[in-house]
Amino acid sequence: MIRLLIAAASAVLRSGLESLAASSPAIELVGAYADLSAVEALRPDVVVAAILADQLPASGDGAGPAYVLLAGDSPPPWTQDALRGGVRALLRRDASSSEILAAVEAAAAGLAAIDPQELEALLPAAGLIAAASGNPSLTPRELEVLGMMAEGAANKAIAWKLDISEHTVKFHVASVLAKLNASTRTEAVTIGIRRGLVLL
Repeated sequence: MIRLLIAAASAVLRSGLESLAASSPAIELVGAYADLSAVEALRPDVVVAAILADQLPASGDGAGPAYVLLAGDSPPPWTQDALRGGVRALLRRDASSSEILAAVEAAAAGLAAIDPQELEALLPAAGLIAAASGNPSLTPRELEVLGMMAEGAANKAIAWKLDISEHTVKFHVASVLAKLNASTRTEAVTIGIRRGLVLL
């Protein structure tokens, strides 16, 4: 049983997260608060937190709970510090119920779960994942395009989501195919998954 504490400034969000926790037989909700003041007293295994950055723990010594952080629409500048401070999962606030529950279970198991769109903010240099595995470096934009290709998005949808022209998307797709030595989009996605460039 995962002992879960919810910390969210918004009463509406707290209520929704409480309902979500109640729906899982693997979770025991120990409390829901507007801040982290009860964490030390209640000693939860995992904290789902939708709070400001300055309310997060300053540093992690491994003794405290794992944090599942629900961030805003854009990657916060303190993401790396948050991970060092005990955050084990970083999701957008509009994450689905299944994504939040999976992140809680992963955090309780000692794993890290990071939204693919947030992952780019954590990489110190473009194409770090590819470079680390000996692959030709894909640029951050190419990694985004490859991720959307994996979701089955057509060029027009990718262009709309990234706010770029369809012509530019075609250029990025061609570049991804060339760098991965793939002849089709499906083959590129398969290679990307195999090499850890696409997170499922």
